Amino acid sequence: MEIYAIADGVVLPYILDPNFEKYLPTIPAEVVKVNFTWKSGNQKYYYDFDQLKSFNETILSDPLISIETKGKVPRKSRIFQVILPCLRNQSGVASFGISLKIEDDKGTYLPGTPLRLKLKKQCGDHGPDPECDKKCANGGRCNQHGICQCPKGYVGKYCGSALCYPVCINGGTCVAPGVCACADGYQGPHCEGGMCREKCLNGGKCVQKDTCQCRRGYYGSRCEFSKCHSVPCLNNGRCVGINRCRCQKGYTGNQCETAVTKPAELARHAIIMEPYNIL
Repeated sequence: MEIYAIADGVVLPYILDPNFEKYLPTIPAEVVKVNFTWKSGNQKYYYDFDQLKSFNETILSDPLISIETKGKVPRKSRIFQVILPCLRNQSGVASFGISLKIEDDKGTYLPGTPLRLKLKKQCGDHGPDPECDKKCANGGRCNQHGICQCPKGYVGKYCGSALCYPVCINGGTCVAPGVCACADGYQGPHCEGGMCREKCLNGGKCVQKDTCQCRRGYYGSRCEFSKCHSVPCLNNGRCVGINRCRCQKGYTGNQCETAVTKPAELARHAIIMEPYNIL
């Protein structure tokens, strides 16, 4: 697995997303290391892994990294590995934590750090199976030790499970690498978007199953009600709050009921009226 974490001294937004840990699937038993890619760009940054900790030490030992725990972030794109050593013959899901501090040469922390992640790793006994060649699925092949080796995108003792990252949400199922089959009422690459049986009105947006996000000035399950019902907006004005209208160009007033007279029109009327004033 390869995860892009830091580029040009910036922690990438999805790593900072509070739901990141939910999007990342439990790391399967077959995956013993995860690659993280980072680079500092033209500025100097220094890192410190101040925590590499297993919270279930009877299943998983403390994580290891392929670089020193303290040092300088490489200027060009580099990969470092987090190694996850399961204890032999122990099965279960273990939680582990990674904490990473990054600061510039003035001692100022990089925005978004310290970066603290709590992830999960599945451990299990995947010993040799004499019938491995009959059970390997999805293009998996048995090696000389009778263990099924899976192609990219599939996991499980017999490669029976596809891997989706981020994981399918809202009840979606990963049916092929990176492909989610969504539950009824949801759509999107990761089933993150809702589908509304009845259309959202007045510019509302469907954000979850049968749930509309309304524009300012509207409310209701389908955004069908205007907050300007007692003071309706005229001349294509738009309701932006409780009895507050935003007028189209050329109109003004609480309800956009008054046309704005242009300076050129005022001047024209003045010229026409001038002779009458003289008489």
